[in-house]
Amino acid sequence: MIDYLRQPDAIYARSFAIIRAEADLTGLAEDARDIAIRIIHACGMPEIVRDLRISADFAAAARAAIAAGRPILVDAEMVRHGIADKTRNIICTLNDPAAREFGLRTGTTRSAAAVELWRPHLEGSLVVIGNAPTALFALFEKIDEGAPRPAAIAAFPVGFVGAAESKAELVANPRGVPYATLLGRKGGSAMAAAVVNALTQGAA
Repeated sequence: MIDYLRQPDAIYARSFAIIRAEADLTGLAEDARDIAIRIIHACGMPEIVRDLRISADFAAAARAAIAAGRPILVDAEMVRHGIADKTRNIICTLNDPAAREFGLRTGTTRSAAAVELWRPHLEGSLVVIGNAPTALFALFEKIDEGAPRPAAIAAFPVGFVGAAESKAELVANPRGVPYATLLGRKGGSAMAAAVVNALTQGAA
């Protein structure tokens, strides 16, 4: 029999201990460190900590939104499936036929069009983007047009077109909204979901 660690809790504990030993978390606020640990755990790269940007008020604002039962608005089903606590009010409008119709009518991506369907749920929500830069850009446009502000934004769009630019825009002008993001092209649904899991489960 191959000798390897089999117990899930022990695997998590050892993983988190290794991350704490290898990643320099000193630049992060105390209440943001579990978030960073979970993000690193999702991608296996301790070095990304230098590109994490977590505003000082993000953890408190996001936890308050979750505690109040406000919606968690996600841009992709992969983000929804990555969130461990399925009792939360998680909304993904990407596959709503109205999103496809709106995207075709306005000449934008379905991901961006799906953000239009968030409008009734936006106020006080936690927005979690793990795939599409166009969803993040569309969210900025909605806020700039006067749409209600979410309580916090976790932005981890990934890719070569628009990902770095959309996250740079968030850091440069968060529009009064607390945020967590990873600069550059890296991101993805696993990292985005990891933020929510850190907020609800910690990284013990």
